[in-house]
Amino acid sequence: MQRIRLRYTKRGRLRFTSHRDFQRAFERALRRAEVPMAYSAGFTPHPKVSYANAAPTGTGSEAEYLEIALTDARDPEKLRLLLDESMPVGLDIIDAVEARTSGLADRLTASVWELRLDGVTPEDAERAVDAFTSAETVEVQRKMKNGMRTFDARGAVVSLEAHTAQPEAQKSQSETHSPQPDRPTDQACAILRLVVRHVTPAVRPDDVLSGLRAVADLAPPVPAGVIRLAQGLFDEETGTVTDPLAPDREAVAAASPTAATAAAAKAPA
Repeated sequence: MQRIRLRYTKRGRLRFTSHRDFQRAFERALRRAEVPMAYSAGFTPHPKVSYANAAPTGTGSEAEYLEIALTDARDPEKLRLLLDESMPVGLDIIDAVEARTSGLADRLTASVWELRLDGVTPEDAERAVDAFTSAETVEVQRKMKNGMRTFDARGAVVSLEAHTAQPEAQKSQSETHSPQPDRPTDQACAILRLVVRHVTPAVRPDDVLSGLRAVADLAPPVPAGVIRLAQGLFDEETGTVTDPLAPDREAVAAASPTAATAAAAKAPA
């Protein structure tokens, strides 16, 4: 049995798809692409697909992950192309690697988020960020299954910075996927860059916005545009979020015939 790990996106208006909506679209894509899926046992077999830490409905993402199990081996890149062609535009399959390590979910310990605050000046955003980051705790409330719960939104936040939004004409090619591409982009706004650890209860971008409102009375006139730029293992030394598929890529490279030949050539006689 072969396991393939995929990275996919939720862009534009497709950010409003729920996790269940994505599951249905992805399973249809598996059938269209004739992927040799492994199925669970029992009276209601279903394809073996494992999802990891999906973004909330209404938020965009460039870094969602899942794993599939196949009965026959396939080239990961060719499989990615077939699946991407079978998915709606906006739900794009952008990376694939054969799983050679365990614990993908364990490597998703932090996320990088970008929040677009239309109608908020960079100066007001900067003041609110300073108030939030200087506080020891920032209590917020969220409605959960068992009712309203109060928790600290500050402890999970590794970093929070305010930036000025760039005009579309000045953006680089790597920045062309804006948080809300269906919104007007000709008005001034502030951009917040947030790195948050995955804790329990999860601290989401809207919880941080609630915290900014609590400590600095920052209330954007329209809902914030939110996109997840990355998620993975948080590196304490560099303060960055690393690629969770990198260990699998390294394991595949190390096991390739070229790598084995090179290692043999370097070995002492």
